[in-house]
Formats: sequence, C-alpha cells, structure tokens
Amino acid sequence: MIKRFAKYYKPHIALFTADMICAFILALCDLFYPMITRNMMGNLIPNNNIRMLLVWAAVLLGVYLLKLALNYFVNYYGHMVGVRMQADMRREVFDHLQKLPLTYFDNNKTGTIMSRIISDLFDISELAHHGPEDLFLSLIILIGAFIMMAGIYLPMALIVFAAIPIMILFAGKKRMRMSETSKASRVEIGEVNAGLENSIAGIRVSKAYTNAEYENRTFSEGNERFVRVRGKAYKVMAEFIAGTNFIGDALNVILYVAGGLFCLYGKITLADFTAFVLYISVFMTPVKRLIGFVEQYQNGITGFERFTEIMDYPAETDSNEALDLENVKGEIEFESVYFAYEDSQEILHGLSFRIEQGKTMALVGPSGGGKTTICHLIPRFYDVTGGAVRIDGQDVRNLTISSLRKNIGIVAQDVFLFNATIYDNIAYGCPGASREQVEDAAKRANIYDYIISLEKGLETVVGERGVKLSGGQKQRISIARAFLKDPKILILDEATSALDNVSEMMIQKSLDELCSGRTTVVVAHRLTTVKNADEILVVTDEGIAERGSHEELLKQGGIYAGLWQGAEKNR
Repeated sequence: MIKRFAKYYKPHIALFTADMICAFILALCDLFYPMITRNMMGNLIPNNNIRMLLVWAAVLLGVYLLKLALNYFVNYYGHMVGVRMQADMRREVFDHLQKLPLTYFDNNKTGTIMSRIISDLFDISELAHHGPEDLFLSLIILIGAFIMMAGIYLPMALIVFAAIPIMILFAGKKRMRMSETSKASRVEIGEVNAGLENSIAGIRVSKAYTNAEYENRTFSEGNERFVRVRGKAYKVMAEFIAGTNFIGDALNVILYVAGGLFCLYGKITLADFTAFVLYISVFMTPVKRLIGFVEQYQNGITGFERFTEIMDYPAETDSNEALDLENVKGEIEFESVYFAYEDSQEILHGLSFRIEQGKTMALVGPSGGGKTTICHLIPRFYDVTGGAVRIDGQDVRNLTISSLRKNIGIVAQDVFLFNATIYDNIAYGCPGASREQVEDAAKRANIYDYIISLEKGLETVVGERGVKLSGGQKQRISIARAFLKDPKILILDEATSALDNVSEMMIQKSLDELCSGRTTVVVAHRLTTVKNADEILVVTDEGIAERGSHEELLKQGGIYAGLWQGAEKNR
C-alpha cells in the first residue's frame, strides 16, 4: 500500500525534494537556539562580553529571518505537493469511473462515490504533504537533540530519551483501534453524503408530499450514527493524545529532579541545565508531530484504501482481438441470449430475434419482461451471460466499446441534461460539432424556435437536470443531441411515455424523422407510438410471446390485441 502511494510523488519529486531540504534546514535552526542560550548564560553574560552578546543576537535574528522564508516555502509549496497529488488522483479516479461498468453504479451510491473523490482525497493530500515532512523533521530533531544533549551530559540525555520506547509501545497499542474507528467513520461519512445527495435531488418530491419531517428524521438517524462512530474514533484518539502528553509531562518531572540533583553534585552547570530544559521543548515538538501524524496517517491511509477500492474495480475492457465497428449497416441479431443482473433471477432466457438494416422493431409487453434490458445489451452496458448479441454479424464483445457506442444513439424516458447551456447539452452528442450543426440539430428536433425565443438563446443555462425546462423541451433537446450524433442504430426507450398527448404528438414527428434510415429499437407502453413499426415483439418474463406487424398481431387476438383494445378504451 505504501509503495503504491509513493508512486504519486514521482511527477512532483523536484518540489517535494526542495520541501524536504527546507524542512531539514528548519530542523537545524530549532536545534541551534538552545546552544546559543547555553553559551550566553555560561560564557558571555558571566564575562560581560557585550560585543559578542550583540553579535550572537544578530546571528539569532538572522536565523529567525531564514526560518521565516523556509516556513513560507514549506507551508505553501509543501501543501502544493499534496494538492497536485490530490489532483492527479482525482483525475485518475474520474477517468477510471468513466470506464467502469454500470454494475458498479448500480451497487454504489452517488454520494458515497463523491465522498471518496472529495473528502478521502483531501485527507490523502494532507498525508502526502505532512506525513513525510513530519516523519523527516521528527527524525532529524530527535537525533540532533540527542547529539546536542549527549555532548553536554550523556546520562541526562539517556534519561530523557528513555521515554521514547514507552511512547512507541503506547502508540502501537492504540494504532489498530484507531485504524478500525477511522475506517468506520469514513463509511458513515459516505452514507451521510449519499443520503444528503439523495434528499437534495428529490427535494421536489419531498415538497410535493410534504415529507420534510420524514426527511429530517431520516437524515437525523444517519447523522446520529455518524456522531456515534466518530465519537468512538475521538475517544481512542483522546486516549492516545492524553497518554502521550502524560508521558511527556512525567518526563519533565524526571528531568527537573535529575537535573537539579546533577547541578547540586556539580555534574552540570546551571547553563547546561537551562539548555536541557530548552531541548526538552525541542524534543517534545517532534513527539507532538508524531502524535498528530498517527491520526493523520490513519485518516489518509484509510482514504487511500477507499480510493484504491475504486481504482481496483475492473473497468470495461476490449478483448485483445477487438475490432473497430466500421462501415456500419445496422443489422442487429440476438442469438439465444441469456442474461441476469448480479444476484438476481435470470431475466432473458434464450432470446432470439433479428432486425434488418434500416428497419424499426418495437418491444411491448408488461413491465419486468426485459425490454429495457434488451436495449442495454446492444451497446454493451451489460454483457450477456449466455448467447450473443451481434451487429452486422459481429459479436459486440469482439468490438471496441468506443466504436460500438459511437454508432448507437439513445433517447430515453428519463432525460439527463447537464447543468450547462442548451448549446452545451445539444453539442454533447458530438463535441466537435460546429455551431451551425448544433442549430440544425435543434431545428430538426423542432426545438429551435423555442430556443431563439429565450433571452440568451442557445446560451441559456437549463439548471440541474434541466429543471428550468418542461418535459417536452428536455426531450426535444435529447432528440437534437441524437440528431447531432447521427448514429446508424437508434434506441428509443419509453421516449414519450412521460409526456402529455399534445407534447407526445409534437415530439413523435421529430422521432419519426430521427428514425428515418436508421435501424431502430423502440420500447413503448403507448401502443400508438409503435403501430407503424416494421415488426413488433411482445416480450414477457417468459420471452417473446408474440411477434408480427400491428395488423398481424391484432388478427391473432392475443396479448397485443388485448393491450390495444385497452388503450383504445382509455383514449
């Protein structure tokens, strides 16, 4: 784990080395002051050497000015090393998230993922800066202080440093408990963040159902769990800090007794004793650094473990023999396809059908039959557990994921718009498109006239998830995005089911134009939107129950005919 963490220093090794050099000089400066004091008390003041007293005062001032510059460098550029490492990790984990399969996001809450990317990486960056620096400074000061004190009087130095093994044993005993409580608190922070993200995203539902009291109660429960877990972590930390401080205080008592006795018996002078007292302060500084480091290490390394959990999750990968999908015609074939989501019952059982180039196939039937799942298997959002999905005769698993998805457009019921401008949301279908192409896509989706009626036109910000637009407007922007992508294969998954009849009629014209010349898979509960499909499959949890054109299925008098009659009665 440490070796893996250390590799993130490599791009910033020059700045990190400069930071360590400055820290080293700072440590030497701290060791310098007690010896000057000893010299003043033992030599300069008793001998009335005012000239040298002023010289050493000037030297001491120079040392402090040097410390001023060094402290600035260490605190600014040292932190920048951590920040840049944090940015590298955040960039790496975000890039990895883009490559993860949908199963990862099915099983992990958005707020928890965000907590790992933000809170955990912040703690990692703090450890990246302060960890090596604190350890390095502590080592230099402890060794330097021992050498200085041993040069004055070795027995006294050994008495002082006898406390170190006791502190190490005490810290080691508490470390494992601190690690456990730190990890538990991280989990609860993630849960609180996830609950908060979920509640804020659903604020309109909460207000509609006047459920503020329920939301407050749910949040409070999670918040209280966090308080309890964090309380346990701080309890262990308090035991650790209180214990180490007590050892330090006890050391002061021992030092005063031993130093007093050594002075009385003439083993050391009063100046030597004063130097020892000052070195105790110097000695305790790295000890306190190490105390803080233990907590920081637990937070940072726990955050890094959670970071690596994401990085170690297998990404979507192309096979070694994967080919780019080129010269796409758009023929789709499901050959004895079996599929089950993780830890769930099998949804598709040997499903087989074929869609010819440029044809439209509609999938209808009761919920739970696997219609949306079929749509997800075509662009390889999930991989089949048996059989094969083929495009132009090629198994999609033998195609590069990028080239496969570039040739597939999806318009879904739940339209996701980014909190950006209308222009940005349409251009998302083809990031390199010109403004004229974006405007043309908007015109073809029958949304351009509305856009230019807005004060800022295409530069209008739509709000989070497109909250400032109506359902129909969001859907047409989604259709414009698909027009701009210009895919050979189109998937319409309940694209109009959330709209009123008027909006549906307007959007259906745009969809009809979008489908023209493309191989299209349509999922719909409103049968009026699929009656013109070249073929209709009635999909149930048992598989394909019926197939044929609208007229053929009506003549059969089966499931589809019953659904159509029910729809006609409700019109």
